[in-house]
Amino acid sequence: MADIKLTDKYISDHLNESLDELSKLCAIPSVAAQNRGLDECAALVSVMLERRGFKAEIMPSGGAPVVYAERKGKVDKTLLFYNHYDVQPPEPLELWETPPFEANRRNGMMFARGVSDDKGHFVSRLFALDALLAQDPELPCNIKFVVEGEEEIGSVHVPAFVEKHAKKLAADACIWEFGYVDHRDIPMQVLGMRGICYVQLDLECLTQDVHSGLGGSIFPNAAWRLVWALSTLKGPDERIRIPHHYDNVLPPSQRDREMASKLPYEGDEYRQRYGVKAFLRGTDGHPDLHLQETLEPTCTICGLTSGYQGAGSKTVLPAKASAKVDFRLVPNQTPEEVLKNLRAHLDAEGFQDVQITYLGGEAPGRTDPDDPFVNLVVNTAKDVYGVPQERVPMSGGSGPNHAFLHFLKLLVAVAGLGYPGNQVHAPNENIREDLYVKATQHVTRIVNEFAKS
Repeated sequence: MADIKLTDKYISDHLNESLDELSKLCAIPSVAAQNRGLDECAALVSVMLERRGFKAEIMPSGGAPVVYAERKGKVDKTLLFYNHYDVQPPEPLELWETPPFEANRRNGMMFARGVSDDKGHFVSRLFALDALLAQDPELPCNIKFVVEGEEEIGSVHVPAFVEKHAKKLAADACIWEFGYVDHRDIPMQVLGMRGICYVQLDLECLTQDVHSGLGGSIFPNAAWRLVWALSTLKGPDERIRIPHHYDNVLPPSQRDREMASKLPYEGDEYRQRYGVKAFLRGTDGHPDLHLQETLEPTCTICGLTSGYQGAGSKTVLPAKASAKVDFRLVPNQTPEEVLKNLRAHLDAEGFQDVQITYLGGEAPGRTDPDDPFVNLVVNTAKDVYGVPQERVPMSGGSGPNHAFLHFLKLLVAVAGLGYPGNQVHAPNENIREDLYVKATQHVTRIVNEFAKS
């Protein structure tokens, strides 16, 4: 197996080369929400993998192409890396200090859209394999990659892709697309992801906007009607009012509470970073704040559109109104049941005219916190960060991990380069170069120990 001291030296000596490669990948504006640059980025990802001796293929998914790659190793055990090459839209552009698709290095950091989520994670995996291959032309174990292009819009076609190609994707364990340190620089092991059901609600009450003086007293107002419909979804007590929404929700287990109790209190960090005045329902204790943050369902209005929103005044009665709403799901909820219950609820409340468009979703998925592979990933972090990873019961975010857990029966763990100031999904997204190095070092140790285990 590889001499870890030599892999660390390789990583130190070749850091600039790896970051240059990351810069080239970030230069492609692969924005899934805008169907932009996806084929071009998939092609470059394939070339990057082939450069490392992988047999790569660009596979259709029904949406954005999926890049699949594999390479044999010394030991007949297989580790799968899941990543994605698509990124969030860069807007608002005026808030970027440097152009979002021109990577810029300054003050020990690199800035670009996708530099953290998720192109930096993908390139750091390749960098770790480079360090291993520099010592031995054969990898310690079999390695596979699945790199998709729709993660930022809900991985719409990934579950069906994984089910269809389950035999090809078969592996013994999986390293997921992300990983991070908390505000103390302690590495975290996230043991699951909430699901999501993302919908757009549309109303059209008139064929055109109308002078508000003419129609205000006698015509229906699409904006008001949508507001009234939205008000039925959740009450001031933050309880979701859709019948049966909580029927299948699993409450936090004793093991969840035990893990959460060992995590640091993040209330003060949230107040400072986000300007939070008070947490919902008055929750402010430890570990209750974390459990509420990650193991409870949500209903979030993500955007509202109607009428005139420009400068100054325009006396208009809107003909149309639209809202984007996401529901974060916890075990054992599914997007399908949420859609069914949402339609029934709106109909029962008299809003049969509200059109629901399903924009994407995925079920929640969890990993056994005490699995030997999880322990391996947790413990190999100590050699890099000085401490093992701390276990986090569930992520507040979502991803298609359920498909990998369900169809491939894989063990899924995380390791990566994120930190609280990454600005993912926001202007000035960035990585810290020191954490890029540490994440790369961690992956070399994971691959090495996995091959030996």
